[in-house]
Amino acid sequence: MSDDAVLHVKGRVLAGPEDVRDGLWVVGGRVSYDRPAGARDVRTVEGWALPGLVDAHCHVGLDAEGPVDAETAEKQALADREAGTLLIRDAGSPADTRWIDDRDDLPRIIRAGRHIARTRRYIRNYAHEIEPDALVDHVAREARRGDGWVKLVGDWIDRDLGDLAPCWPREAAGAAIAEAHRLGARVTAHCFAESSLRDLVEAGIDCVEHATGLTEDLIPLFAERGVAIVPTLVNIATFPQLAAGGDAKYPRWSAHMRRLHERRYDTVRGAHDAGIPVYVGTDAGGSLAHGLVAAEVAELVTAGIPPLAALAAASWGARAWLGRPGLQEGAPADLVVYESDPRADVRVLAAPRRVVLNGRVVE
Repeated sequence: MSDDAVLHVKGRVLAGPEDVRDGLWVVGGRVSYDRPAGARDVRTVEGWALPGLVDAHCHVGLDAEGPVDAETAEKQALADREAGTLLIRDAGSPADTRWIDDRDDLPRIIRAGRHIARTRRYIRNYAHEIEPDALVDHVAREARRGDGWVKLVGDWIDRDLGDLAPCWPREAAGAAIAEAHRLGARVTAHCFAESSLRDLVEAGIDCVEHATGLTEDLIPLFAERGVAIVPTLVNIATFPQLAAGGDAKYPRWSAHMRRLHERRYDTVRGAHDAGIPVYVGTDAGGSLAHGLVAAEVAELVTAGIPPLAALAAASWGARAWLGRPGLQEGAPADLVVYESDPRADVRVLAAPRRVVLNGRVVE
């Protein structure tokens, strides 16, 4: 498409869960619901349109060994784009991916800076590894480096204990979260275990990643405080394999990981039913491939979340939570077009008919 071309999305546009419109126009890279006068160079795309999908837990620029080069990061971002993911919350990365902001053909990224972990309590080459007395300073640094988010590692295996355990004393976490909020950033934390959650929520955390340790007694606290969760169920599916690898050396940890996996669907369904905000995230970029957003939406539905709510968790709702527009009049034209109505069957998300980024059809 030329810079002055007009795109007509002909069909049904899901501008919101109940806001269904008869098509839209893309003029100058922006959404319009009014036919432009005198339009000549018009390309038409037909189908059901959604705002560009959101992966709220993704790591562009990272693989299982640590930061990757720009060429690999580009391939990761392109895989997400081809799956319809046009907005990413990069939930921690040691790589500098600011160059992606200058590319109008790659997804938009909201960064959380680099992970902040306790010394020797996280994946090698991923995080700042520090002790609690340095937590406030590192949170302030990453709040300035990121795009309104900071990522803590809330728990990890304690090798002396042989099981998952919290990483931060409550007082240190509270002071660090308060500093992030003072600087205008929200804070999220990687948490698998039950024991790390209460202190973090009562300290003012905004979001919890994975949240496999969420229990019936903690659910009301999350709901009352409005703390969101990003379950990353496609990642939790790997727990049995991880547990098998730890059976000989850390049997207590392995048994714990299996229990968390076994109740994963009940955990997510219970959170949703209690009114806890749930958003889609894949945890791509560690050991998982990019482009799994449709699989994660399907996993939420398998867990018992209604299809419309699962769609919202990857589109309208997630964009609002992250402070980014959807398909409002005048918004950037980032959208995905499907063969049929994804509200009727979320599996449609796995086969985008067309992806439109910055008003251009991605071929």
